[in-house]
Amino acid sequence: MAIPDRDVIPLSQAKANLSRLADEVKAGAEKIFTRNGERYVALIDAQRLDHYHRLEHERIHLLLIEDASQGLADIAACQVKDARDVLSSLQRRRRQARP
Repeated sequence: MAIPDRDVIPLSQAKANLSRLADEVKAGAEKIFTRNGERYVALIDAQRLDHYHRLEHERIHLLLIEDASQGLADIAACQVKDARDVLSSLQRRRRQARP
C-alpha cells in the first residue's frame, strides 16, 4: 500500500506539527518523514506496530515449520548427510584454499 504524498513530510515540518500528526496517525494515517529529501522514518500507531511485529513473528514461525517439514521429507527420502562428514569436508576445503 502506497503512502499518499500528503503523508510524506519533511522532518523539519514534522517537528513543528508533531502533536497534530500524532493525532492523524492515531486516526488511521501513516506518516513518512523525510530528511534531505530522502525517506527517513515513519510514524505509525503503536497498536499497528504491535500488529506488524506479531505478523513478523508468525511469518518466522511459518518459515521454521516449513524448514522442519522439508528436513523431515529429506530424512524420509534418505537425502541426508552426516554432519561430521560435511564439517570435515568443509575444513579440508578451507585448508586447501589457504595460500
